[in-house]
Amino acid sequence: MAVFDMPKNTDAEKTARKAAMQAALRQAILVPYRTMEVAFDSLALMKAMAEQGNPNSVSDAGVGALCARSAVMGAYLNVCINAADLEDKDFVQDILQKGKNMQDKAQALETEILDIVRKVIAAQ
Repeated sequence: MAVFDMPKNTDAEKTARKAAMQAALRQAILVPYRTMEVAFDSLALMKAMAEQGNPNSVSDAGVGALCARSAVMGAYLNVCINAADLEDKDFVQDILQKGKNMQDKAQALETEILDIVRKVIAAQ
């Protein structure tokens, strides 16, 4: 937000302001992208909990998977909206593709984990 307070009277000020804005946008993309990565990585733990954990708390693994997938998808929405104004289109294309792939994998893992959870619940 400090970028908006930067002066923009001279060409040099405009150039500096634009560079600062682009740097801020890149950070605004990377922060939720990192959130996506952390949430995605947590799905492995949820899967292990569903497969090997206490059957009496298997629903917790399912809830965790639901939350992690939601976190991945929500963070990806933030990546997308912040990427719209970044001028480095190669970076944007790369991060959006990686994010889309991670989102797709998170959805598939969530389904896999929930299937395991349902089987464990049914076996009780």
